[in-house]
Amino acid sequence: MCGIVGYVGQRKAVPIILEGLKKLEYRGYDSAGLAVYCEDETLGIRRASGKLRNLEEAIRMEPVEGRYGIGHTRWATHGRPTEENAHPHRDCTGNIVVVHNGIVENYLHLKDELQKQGHTFVTETDTEIIAHLVERYYNGNLEEAVRKAVKQLSGVFALAVLSRLDPNKIVAARSGPPVVIGLGDGEYFVASDVPAILSHTRDMFFLADGDMAVLTPDGVRLSDFDGKPVNRQVQHVLWDPIMAEKGGYKHFMLKEIYEQPRAVRDTTLGRVGQESGRIFLDEMNLPAEQFRNFRQVKIIACGTSWHAALAGKFMIEKLARIPVEVDYGSEFRYRDPIMDPGILTVVISQSGETADTLAAQREAKSKGSQTLAICNVVGSMITREAAGTIYTHAGPEIGVASTKAFTCQLTALFILSLYLGQTRGTLAPDELRRQVQELVRIPGKIEAVLSHDSLYEELGRKLFRSTDFLFLGRGVHFPIALEGALKLKEISYIHAEGYPAGEMKHGPNALIDEKLPVVILAARDTSDPVSRQLYEKTISNMQEVKAREGIVIALVSEGDTEAARVADHVIEIPSTTELLLPILEIVPLQLLAYHVAVRRGCDVDQPRNLAKSVTVE
Repeated sequence: MCGIVGYVGQRKAVPIILEGLKKLEYRGYDSAGLAVYCEDETLGIRRASGKLRNLEEAIRMEPVEGRYGIGHTRWATHGRPTEENAHPHRDCTGNIVVVHNGIVENYLHLKDELQKQGHTFVTETDTEIIAHLVERYYNGNLEEAVRKAVKQLSGVFALAVLSRLDPNKIVAARSGPPVVIGLGDGEYFVASDVPAILSHTRDMFFLADGDMAVLTPDGVRLSDFDGKPVNRQVQHVLWDPIMAEKGGYKHFMLKEIYEQPRAVRDTTLGRVGQESGRIFLDEMNLPAEQFRNFRQVKIIACGTSWHAALAGKFMIEKLARIPVEVDYGSEFRYRDPIMDPGILTVVISQSGETADTLAAQREAKSKGSQTLAICNVVGSMITREAAGTIYTHAGPEIGVASTKAFTCQLTALFILSLYLGQTRGTLAPDELRRQVQELVRIPGKIEAVLSHDSLYEELGRKLFRSTDFLFLGRGVHFPIALEGALKLKEISYIHAEGYPAGEMKHGPNALIDEKLPVVILAARDTSDPVSRQLYEKTISNMQEVKAREGIVIALVSEGDTEAARVADHVIEIPSTTELLLPILEIVPLQLLAYHVAVRRGCDVDQPRNLAKSVTVE
């Protein structure tokens, strides 16, 4: 979950490291620190608890300069978020420093072993033992010492290490969390994520598990943990660095909400033929015949991606007529799942590095299932291990609470559902063309939803003092109720719960009183008989809430007068087909959560206790 940045070259390292850490602060903001090799051949180390600005102030008060160094922004797992526990961590001699993302599961055993050998520890972290292990094995060659040290570690880790005794060198290693290497002109970079180094280079590659990189001013050498040379394909990243800036918006989250029309459009481009109604998924390394023969689909994800997966179940079963199961990545492999080659496993992850989802993918593959990834990051681990990938084109998402990545995941799942229906012959050409044409209209309809931001801001003003919320939905709208509740609790710290509207009589009705806002998803596709039936039942739920004096916020299709007669507040969205309504429904809920959180004075982009990419279990 933490962020790592390293630089070696001829420029001053500290500004580059600090700039990179700012781009990675979404990965952790409990504390931060850096270490650089100074001209007097000492290691200059500065650390601070709290947010990155505290580290910047420490450096302003006590400047430090060097031509290469490493930095870290922390999301605490072992040890309190104090300056003492901030990275980088040192060995006993003070000659070796380490920054680390991950968890060393056997650190207590190693710590006990090292203490018996005379090592003294000064922090509560698992990371400190890595510096001591490298010290134990150091014999004049840093990479050899790191290579021996990492073989002693159990768990997951991404490391960057430097030593005062082996200058002009940074050693990076990966076993789990992501590590990206950037290639410049006589300068080289290491980071946890692309945005940290994108303003300096677009040529980069990701380390694979078991890779080690040695960065010097002369270049980058790659090997595995046994010292055997390896090669990784260099990729030219097309993201514009400006995409990772706020662009005039108050928060990254707000900017990313407003980027959704572009993001959904980019995810669709090149994959649908509007006139022909055909779907093109050229990224698949699976023949069409295999897609025809799958008898079941399992979708695996975590958090917001799991809500997208649940909506995807409705899409695939409706359009492709194939049964779908949805699993949490954190639960999947622990129940010894029944898998075989007749099951297609779809894994969804914004970062492509989510530890639980990656472990579940490997479990599915080990039991013979083909895996397909839906992911936003090119070259990430999940995409490399999948038989095919549908890349979402959301661009960098900095806000911890996912917004545009979610709508792009819904879009990708809809495209996959159409492709399965096309391949399996469950969708007639006319119906396929109708669905494709409606999908192409969705970005414009999101823009229409965004044009009513003042409505959501006014709702936020009226509701921000509430202590609880309920979000209700039926059918494909239920996953959006879950996601709407998650967004609100993530960034405003208000307790919120998403619930199937049909289950209200089975207990939750007891919670309703005059203080409880209840958001009810009642949008409908008037051309769909099932949608009309669900709408009628949802109106009944709305009346039940009003009978108990609850505050009803109804999200409905444009022109709906029936719901307006019952609800206290109405949010209208454009009409579309039933399975595309979720993409439009979530946008007002994102903005409602945003405005409530702003009113409450919360840190919208960096909510407490959360990090963007969950790369450890």
